[in-house]
Amino acid sequence: MPAKHQLPPSRLEVSLADQRLDLFRGHECVRSWPVSTAKKGAGEQSGSEKTPRGWHRIRAMIGAGCPAGTVFVGRRPTGEVWTPELGKEHPQRDWILTRILWLSGNEPGVNRLGDVDTQRRYIYIHGCPDSEPLGEALSHGCIRMHNRDVITLFDAVTPGFPVLIKSPDQEST
Repeated sequence: MPAKHQLPPSRLEVSLADQRLDLFRGHECVRSWPVSTAKKGAGEQSGSEKTPRGWHRIRAMIGAGCPAGTVFVGRRPTGEVWTPELGKEHPQRDWILTRILWLSGNEPGVNRLGDVDTQRRYIYIHGCPDSEPLGEALSHGCIRMHNRDVITLFDAVTPGFPVLIKSPDQEST
């Protein structure tokens, strides 16, 4: 990871150790949210269901103007809005709700291109049912947030915004 003075002044940092997403502006953390990353831990390999590490950028932002709880499948709204009843009808569904921030890796051979390509793995920052616990690793590789939080984040960033996903061994740098 670059030294602090080399970090982009505005960025998102995801701490896998702390299950937290921080928004930095001018090298100062201005917002922090609990998240849930991959249950299987950190990793870049396609099919691993792990959260990829390293530098990324927001490739696409999907869901502007959709109501909180909008259900997405294949990055398209289904016309459904999540409710506890809908959740009970589809207990095995991996809910992608409200907003999608689709990530693309910036590091060839680490999280970009070939079998480690974050974008081709469809790794997102996205909403999840507000009943889902955050602060613990439970996702299939994506970074989950509660709906009001992902709306706030969505409104605070733009396509191309830098994202650093840090593994526990990078936390002290």
